[in-house]
Amino acid sequence: MSDYDRTHGRLIDVELDESIGRSTPDVEHERAVAIFDLIEENRFQPVNDDGAGPYRLKLSLAESRLVFAVTREDGTAVVTHILSLTPLRRIVKDYYMICESYYDAIRT
Repeated sequence: MSDYDRTHGRLIDVELDESIGRSTPDVEHERAVAIFDLIEENRFQPVNDDGAGPYRLKLSLAESRLVFAVTREDGTAVVTHILSLTPLRRIVKDYYMICESYYDAIRT
């Protein structure tokens, strides 16, 4: 596979902004694995873009909103999507409770 094929229409980097915050070592490990897996195998093309890529994705939080900032490899902005987390608050809370129970169970 050529370098072009490995990067064309793909995410090459996912960055979690400091606003996301840090968590437990277990959660940090899961984040790192998820990002590695996403970068390893993906196809990515923002709507209304030529799809050339490669792309970088930066996730951040701003006023209870999740910000997806997509840029080209050189940092040129492509698109930014902002998602309100308010409707997801209960789901996120339940998810964290499930994860906490899981981590407690595997430690005992």
